[in-house]
Amino acid sequence: MFSRVETIQMVESQIQWFRKIPAFGGLRAATLQWIQERSVQRMVAQGEFFFREGDPGESLYVMVSGAAEVIRMRGDQSVTLGVMGVGDCFGEMSLIDFCSRSASVVARTDCEAIEVARSTLGKLYRENAEEYAIIMMNLGREVSRRLRKADDRLFMIDRDGFAPSV
Repeated sequence: MFSRVETIQMVESQIQWFRKIPAFGGLRAATLQWIQERSVQRMVAQGEFFFREGDPGESLYVMVSGAAEVIRMRGDQSVTLGVMGVGDCFGEMSLIDFCSRSASVVARTDCEAIEVARSTLGKLYRENAEEYAIIMMNLGREVSRRLRKADDRLFMIDRDGFAPSV
């Protein structure tokens, strides 16, 4: 069992880690702790899926350890769209647009991730709309960064006939 001081230090360390994640930047420590307390730790073995293309999107994930590939299927071939590593957030698009998963995410290595449910963010909205708005703006910026990368890759394909690997 941990002492009260050790427990406080662990919570503060986890809050500092959360604060470094772009999706949660700018949030108050109390909000970060509130989200953390309502989140679930997920262990996903190498080769297993966090979710599959077409699944309902009811949560986002933040990678704590390991690496995972974002893939889409073209016929019977999988195409890698990106690689997620420590600190990366994924699954957020479905929370923004309320659509099913646009791609699959499969663990390249054994992974640990924090899962934040849509319902948790909904509760945050009802309790603190300002902090909720910060998260949604952060997620919007993250999606915009990824869209810019995709635009660059499409431009290179159009210009050069190929794009660099992910």
